[in-house]
Amino acid sequence: MSCDYIIVGSGLASIMFAEQLRIHQKSFVVISDRSQQASVVASGLYNPVVLKRFTAAWNANSHLRCAIPKYTSLELLLGLKLDYMIPIHRVLNSVQEQNNWFLACDKPIVNQFLNPDLINNSNNFVRAPFGFGEVYSTGRIDTQMLIDGYRSFLSDSNQYISETFDYDSLIETTHGLNYKTIKSKYIVFTEGFGIHINPYFKHLPLEGTKGELITIHAPDLKLKTILKSSIFVIPMESDNYLIGSTYEWTDKTNIPTPKAKSQLLEKLELLISCNYEVVDQRAGIRPTVSDRRPLVGCHPNHNRMYVLNGLGTRGVLIAPSMAELLYEFIESNVPLPDEINISRFKSLFS
Repeated sequence: MSCDYIIVGSGLASIMFAEQLRIHQKSFVVISDRSQQASVVASGLYNPVVLKRFTAAWNANSHLRCAIPKYTSLELLLGLKLDYMIPIHRVLNSVQEQNNWFLACDKPIVNQFLNPDLINNSNNFVRAPFGFGEVYSTGRIDTQMLIDGYRSFLSDSNQYISETFDYDSLIETTHGLNYKTIKSKYIVFTEGFGIHINPYFKHLPLEGTKGELITIHAPDLKLKTILKSSIFVIPMESDNYLIGSTYEWTDKTNIPTPKAKSQLLEKLELLISCNYEVVDQRAGIRPTVSDRRPLVGCHPNHNRMYVLNGLGTRGVLIAPSMAELLYEFIESNVPLPDEINISRFKSLFS
């Protein structure tokens, strides 16, 4: 078969780039063995505010303007409910934090996302004597539903190959690339932490941070918003709540651990007082980068090979715009912003 693009990987980055190709009527095939779990275990939150410091996230406005319509389009394409728009209530822990919230509400950019009026706690099962700061333009994408639904969509159109990508079978020619029986103009690697076994892009400084989440069943809690303190508590269906997340820099496996579960439950006990039951735990490696910016661009020595990676902890928010920028870079030679272009690490390829 012949196509314009091969995409390696099937997480958020892959889906968003595939969507760019689909809407521009480019032919493509996705190859994945589903070994990377970052998108699957992600909380799915999109949030334009850094809630530790009450500052706007990197390019929050532009990312939101790009992301929300893309998820709406995917809902229509797949016939699935994906976007749950719900405010975040940041637990304020002192009078000082209340004052810091008021100060942030007077700052440009971030003030459009913050409610200047504090929210009093009316839930008897939540410990928040100093109330909450409310964040606007937030919500949750059901990433598991999105990934499963999009994979089925591609499979139905014979655009999905379930296999471990064999780098030795990728051959460059004068006219493009050959991979087994596939001829393609370009290849885009969206492998998340799997980049470490990619012979072309393994030199990039993607560190990988393990995150773990638990799901609890708490019929009495009755939350209508997302709570954020040292953890987040996200309302799901049927009185279930997603609790997360941990950060682990040495363990690079997708195996849930008792240690992480204990850490999350200790923090949860400080926040809520109702009975609950742990019903699930999962883990994955976030594709984090040393300078906290994505890895986007073309290999310096292989001009048909591209990477879209390093989306970190805000993948749901930034994946759509990063995919759009990469598409315009490849198809229209629109320069990538220096802060995301892998050319900033060109010395690592020599």
